Amino acid sequence: MPKPHPKEFRDDVVNVARRREPGQTIKQIAADFGIAESCLRNWMRQADVEDGLKPGTTAAENAELREAKKRIRLLEQENEVLRRAAAYLSQANLPKMMYPLVRELAADGIPVTVTCRVLDLARQPYYRWLDNPVTDAELTEAYLANALFDAHRDDPEFGYRYLADEAKHAGYSACDRTMWRVCSSNGWWSAFGKKRGKNGKKPGPPVHDDLVQRNFTAGAPNALWLADITEHKTGEGKLYLCSIKDVYSNRIVGYSISDRMKSRLAVDALASAVARRGEVAGCVVHTDRGSQFRSSRFVRALHRHDMVGSMGKVGAAGDNAAMESFFALLQNNVLDRRTWATRQELRIAIVTWIERTYHRRRRQAALGRLTPIEYETIMTTPVTQAA
Repeated sequence: MPKPHPKEFRDDVVNVARRREPGQTIKQIAADFGIAESCLRNWMRQADVEDGLKPGTTAAENAELREAKKRIRLLEQENEVLRRAAAYLSQANLPKMMYPLVRELAADGIPVTVTCRVLDLARQPYYRWLDNPVTDAELTEAYLANALFDAHRDDPEFGYRYLADEAKHAGYSACDRTMWRVCSSNGWWSAFGKKRGKNGKKPGPPVHDDLVQRNFTAGAPNALWLADITEHKTGEGKLYLCSIKDVYSNRIVGYSISDRMKSRLAVDALASAVARRGEVAGCVVHTDRGSQFRSSRFVRALHRHDMVGSMGKVGAAGDNAAMESFFALLQNNVLDRRTWATRQELRIAIVTWIERTYHRRRRQAALGRLTPIEYETIMTTPVTQAA
């Protein structure tokens, strides 16, 4: 059974079909985007339900119901945490640590995140305790750190000396050097203190090695993908496009379009590509050092699909030249052709050009004067062809 098309792709195709020119049929639009006519009509029917043009249950209503059930379960878990905590604290000869209670609740199916939030505990010290039960000295320092943190949270402008005074007032004694070490290791500095190098504008370090070394060739589909982000102005503000290209056929296997350039843009583009291509384990995904591609969310997405990350140097356009060439074509054929009044108008123009023109009509010399779709159809067996 083929995997479903990404929602972003479905919405774009429906918008193109709704704004079709006189004389242009649904069947023709479906063929331009490589889907069945019945599939497109089903998408349009569901879109009419979502827009209130036809009766039916919308995706938003289903999502609202799921969210309500999730919230009810969360409230039940929070109530159980409070009930168990009250019983735990009422015991005679009570130990000072709450971590055993967190472990007991986790064993009963209540997430550690929920328990720590309700009891106002930090998760990181709990996990450290769980992996390696602390000594008496470490336990004493942990209580001291909690007292310093509480003081820092209440008065962020206090330096470590004032925090030490607050901790001592709360009953925790230690020398000034120990107080400074605890504050320093946790970054609890005065809000009025000097900057400590965390807000510089230098590009961050790469999270992957450069596995491509400007060798933009691949012997099979889903072996090497390139990803990058471009932007363009509209009357409503900027529109951002993250595209992923398969070097084997130069096909844009996934893309995402948004009005914000966040890590979600790159993650959605990768999810779109994976949904459309199927088996991608071992595929190398090469990017620049943009913060979106260095984000933990994008790195986790690569690991989740067993993909391998690769990253070029800072300011070296040649390290991702094959992707820049596609953006140059997009710039000349779509972005700079006219002035775009709305983001939706530009979005439809971009997806139409990619799916109809670039994939199915624009022949490329590097592919033997074939289009990307034709090249993949001819050069791969039906078993390995992408959906």
